Amino acid sequence: MRSTAERLSDAITRATGSFSSISLHVGALVSWVLINIGGIPGVEPFDPFPFGVLTLIVSTEGVLLAIVILISQNRMVRQSERRAHLDLQVNLLAEQEATLVLHQLQRIARRLGLEPDERDAEARALIEQTDVDRMVRHLERSLPKDV
Repeated sequence: MRSTAERLSDAITRATGSFSSISLHVGALVSWVLINIGGIPGVEPFDPFPFGVLTLIVSTEGVLLAIVILISQNRMVRQSERRAHLDLQVNLLAEQEATLVLHQLQRIARRLGLEPDERDAEARALIEQTDVDRMVRHLERSLPKDV
């Protein structure tokens, strides 16, 4: 369940990440500059060059937008981690089921008196229970470390 802050940050991120937002910003900046360099007759400049007020507004907007985007990204990372954990659980369950099926097939083959062939050694290895802790340790050793 997303919090109000997360829903708001997602909405702001979607709105600011659109072409209409870019168009609005470009239009506002061009208008601001034109007004404040005296480029529009009858409109009194209110923020003369070097546009200190504009700089303050744009800087503040940039900081706030960066924070909002980070909130959205943090939520997406948490969601991705939950999905990866669920994926791992499903994969481990599928592995256990496959091991059980192989074990049952081997029992059926023995009961029917079928002769073993060259693949039986491979099947015996697959029937062995997977040691998840050993596999995790191996992955931790072989995968690159976080920078």
